[in-house]
Amino acid sequence: MPKLVLKAGSRPPWVGLAAAVWVQIAAGNSYNFPLYSSEIKSVLGYNQQQITILGVANDIGESVGILPGIACNKFPPWLLLLVGTVLCFFGYGVLWLSVSQTVENLPYWLLWIALCIATNSNAWFGTAVLVTNMRNFPLSRGTVAGILKGYIGLSAAVYTVIYDMVLNSSSSKLLLFLAIGLPVLCLALMYFIRACTPASGEDSSEHVHFLFTQGASVLLAIYLLSTTVIGDTVSLSGTISYILVAIMVILLMAPLAIPVKMTLFPAKKLSSAVNSSDNLVQGEGGSTQTNPLLTPTSSATYLGSFYENEEASDVETLLAVGEGAIKKKSRPPRRGEDFKLREALVKADFWLLWFSYFLAVGTGVTVLNNLAQIGIALGVDDTTLLLSLFSFCNFVGRLGSGVISEHFVRSRTLPRTFWMICAHIFMIVSYLLYALGVSGTLYVATALLGICYGVQYSIMVPTASEIFGLRHFGIIYNSMALGNPIGAVLFSALLAGYIYDTEAAKQGSSTCLGPNCFRLTFLILAGLSGLGTIVSIILTIRVRPVYQMLYAGGSFRHPQSSNH
Repeated sequence: MPKLVLKAGSRPPWVGLAAAVWVQIAAGNSYNFPLYSSEIKSVLGYNQQQITILGVANDIGESVGILPGIACNKFPPWLLLLVGTVLCFFGYGVLWLSVSQTVENLPYWLLWIALCIATNSNAWFGTAVLVTNMRNFPLSRGTVAGILKGYIGLSAAVYTVIYDMVLNSSSSKLLLFLAIGLPVLCLALMYFIRACTPASGEDSSEHVHFLFTQGASVLLAIYLLSTTVIGDTVSLSGTISYILVAIMVILLMAPLAIPVKMTLFPAKKLSSAVNSSDNLVQGEGGSTQTNPLLTPTSSATYLGSFYENEEASDVETLLAVGEGAIKKKSRPPRRGEDFKLREALVKADFWLLWFSYFLAVGTGVTVLNNLAQIGIALGVDDTTLLLSLFSFCNFVGRLGSGVISEHFVRSRTLPRTFWMICAHIFMIVSYLLYALGVSGTLYVATALLGICYGVQYSIMVPTASEIFGLRHFGIIYNSMALGNPIGAVLFSALLAGYIYDTEAAKQGSSTCLGPNCFRLTFLILAGLSGLGTIVSIILTIRVRPVYQMLYAGGSFRHPQSSNH
């Protein structure tokens, strides 16, 4: 990987995190599909099956991130953001031309490709900010992942407020906003998303700064939910609507208060030098001299016998190399060190984590894609509140799991995958509540599923970085994310769609009503979550020694690298 120029100082990482909040809102543009899909159906005369297939294109585009995963190790973050802005502009631009009928009779296949291109901007935006901030805050990965994933979970509510209060519920105006507004936003923030010298783990104010950011996001979530409910129940004037949107913008800018405070009230510099992140993002090409993170004493104290036999062998090998008896050969990386994708693909831990994530988000996205139809089948006419409830609880799961998993991994070296087990179990409960078909349990099941869905998203990110390292984290993370579109195709388009159409045919209508429309689907999803629970338990048992090694002593410790 080429040498990256790191921005020095303790303030730039927090500037980048504040800018990343806005980019993550832009990276949630795929959540807008329900807002304009009905307009596409009516204006272009498509049937429900064609809209469902467009929904699959929406899921595929946002989750296929192999290219940005590779690019993040070869190019600076601003270039990834630039690619994302181009995709966003052209993709949503084509959709706007069609929906506004500026250009008529565009073929269906072109709109399908345009939607894939438009939502693929999410992968470029998300990879740029997530990988960069994980490297800028390597000692607080769970917290950072929870914050960033939390904000992307809130993006649906942000767009809903803009759609209702600024764009007057116009789908063509929304698509124009997505095609022009989001690229302009990301271009403006491009400079601030950059690799920085990480904030010192010994900075006592870092914990306070994270608490402030988390508190600001919670306040924003509550405000968005309240605003959505008020907007649906009360008719608001244009002035009041703009004031409510202005307050939302101020709350989105809240994380910027941290670098402003650091500028106005600078803290005293620590006498000890802050370790550079060159070893995280550059390899052997870095020019900055740093002290090893693990001294022999701390290694003996904290690592114990985890790699005792291998380390003894390594010492003998190094002695032999020094004497010229043998040539030095690089050894395969151990868990906790930096893996390349091809090295991770042959590890059982990779596939256990992949299948656990796939069974979680694949079943969850099935409910999310069909949530409006589920509500209608169970007698809920207005599903707006149902969608808002899922969005809010999704945010709670993403942010909360980052905080809780970070606490227990440091205090008890409890693997983060333990919370994937818990989420799978509660997802089973949620699906069974849905299968009951009682309207009174619909909101409870939706809230529970939203939390668990957010937990699975947020936990996978730091887990992948801790087991397989940060150097090639972008490509590994995006390989994990492929579970989302694959699950959408298998469980949503094929399974749920087939069962729904079968039940609707029995009723002699294209719209199915009653609990039988999705009951069999929910029972199958509950069984798949049971399988996910078993996979997560096996994974947790396997990685427990890794977490005992990485977090012994209550803080993250880099394992000795393999020079590969």
